[in-house]
Amino acid sequence: MKTAGTVIIIGGGWAGVAAALAARQGGAAKTILLERSNMLLGCGLAGGIMRNNGRYAAAEEMAAMGAGALFSITDAVSTHRGVDFPGHKHAWLYSTTRIEPAVRSFLEKAGVELRFHSRVTDIEQERGQIRAVACHGGVRVDGDVFVESTGSAGSTGNCLRYGSGCAMCTLRCPAFGPRVSLTERLGLEDVIGMRKDGTPGTFSGAFEVRKSSLSPDLADKLTGEGVAVIPIPAELTHAEVLSKKSCQQYALHEFAVNLILLDMGDAAKVMTPFFPLAHMRRLPGLESVVSSMCTENGNSVRFLSRAPRDGALRVEGFSNFFCAGEKSGFFVGHTEAIVTGSLAGHNAARVLEGKNPISLPAGLACGDIIAAEQEGLALEDGLTRRYTFSGGAYFTRMREKDLYSTDVESIRRRVHTAGAAGLFGGMGS
Repeated sequence: MKTAGTVIIIGGGWAGVAAALAARQGGAAKTILLERSNMLLGCGLAGGIMRNNGRYAAAEEMAAMGAGALFSITDAVSTHRGVDFPGHKHAWLYSTTRIEPAVRSFLEKAGVELRFHSRVTDIEQERGQIRAVACHGGVRVDGDVFVESTGSAGSTGNCLRYGSGCAMCTLRCPAFGPRVSLTERLGLEDVIGMRKDGTPGTFSGAFEVRKSSLSPDLADKLTGEGVAVIPIPAELTHAEVLSKKSCQQYALHEFAVNLILLDMGDAAKVMTPFFPLAHMRRLPGLESVVSSMCTENGNSVRFLSRAPRDGALRVEGFSNFFCAGEKSGFFVGHTEAIVTGSLAGHNAARVLEGKNPISLPAGLACGDIIAAEQEGLALEDGLTRRYTFSGGAYFTRMREKDLYSTDVESIRRRVHTAGAAGLFGGMGS
């Protein structure tokens, strides 16, 4: 049964997509997703890594809770399953070409209203309630509950200030306009992530090259195995780049001394934030390589805008305003975005019904990572920490708590024991 009222989702990356779907599954009669560009998924258009390390358990937890649909879609368009590469086991790699049309079609069939070219630039509130948002061009959109999933990268000015200028990344700020922090528009103070050297933000962790520009042998290896590890001559290594990455789970020694490629279908993902084209062309199989975006000295700068929020992902001081994805914490990855987006969208639907929002159980990895990120802000190095199921300090914590598993049945039992089976009201995987 649908509950009267409208949920507005701002931002159509993985978190916004998950929030919109969860709101519909939770009973919202109308869900509108506002996306500033002409495509969904944002960084997910250049991502593609799923189910590696602890992300496998997280995906299966979400499926057992009734939020497995998006994982089923990525599974269906995977180019490879069960790929191992340095520091990572059993990764599934989805096609970055096929994923967006598949997700868009699914959302439309689910009844989500998609509005593209809708860059939200302002927000209206009254006595702790959000009333409406305004899009570039003066279009006002009224709603009952709102979710901000605008991400934490951009504008081009920030990429220049804290990076190397616009890297022509998948966010395409010059074409569609910069991200606007709605929490800042409300007078709240966003938390800014830092690098260990004190510089704000971190670089996106990879870029893509055209697979057709690789040598036939290297392209065939990628197609067959999903991964290629190419040693880098000592004079071309750049280990200092590792500390600048958002994706610290890939900041391992192997990624400094090797160029690691993953197969994304039509593209190959290069697991470093940047690498000079002239240097890449000195490596075997990449003599004629052509990049899909800038490779020289930078990438998009992220983690510049983390909202103040509680464990239910509700923005502090507002009863009908939630956040998701990187906007809700220093989370890295598509799985992490789907988890936070699903919780925010579900809670938006609960508020429509007059119910209190909930937090995910601490006995599940999906609930524990949200709590861990919140707790981490109080630590001395809290602003430099990043949280992902696939590596780093959180994956260590996940294993210590015995939350890492690839046994689907045991994961389902864990979700049932936590009282969260079918929580999101949708179908599993």
